[in-house]
Amino acid sequence: MPRGTFSGALSSPRVDLIVDMGHPFLNLTVDGFLKIGAVAAAKVATEETYHVVKRGSVSQKNFEHSLMKMCKEGAYWGTVAGVYVGMEYGAEKIRGTRDWKNAMIGGALTGAIVSAASNNNKDKIVMDAITGGAVATAAEFLNYLT
Repeated sequence: MPRGTFSGALSSPRVDLIVDMGHPFLNLTVDGFLKIGAVAAAKVATEETYHVVKRGSVSQKNFEHSLMKMCKEGAYWGTVAGVYVGMEYGAEKIRGTRDWKNAMIGGALTGAIVSAASNNNKDKIVMDAITGGAVATAAEFLNYLT
């Protein structure tokens, strides 16, 4: 009986935008802001497109609302990503080593900063710092698997 095999590899498309701000810290921060901000805006665009298809019509008011929502989400998540990348880079420079602990420190600091900017409940800030550190560390460990 004849047998066949399929061989291949899947890879995600790679999009690189080089922004030279004159310092690696600024370069990484702006890069993180732009990439994650674009992902957040695309997510909102997809959700809003679904709602338009579901409703069956689009108006100028709905379009403007969708555009404002895309900008707001893109700016918010881009800012969070920029802060995280900056904190991780700072931890790497201060510690003098590149490992998973930088992700944990960067995530914890980012969680605390973002939480402190939006509320002043100390327990919530601590919990968000713990969550940020845990998520960043998990993401770093998952990067090692791939």
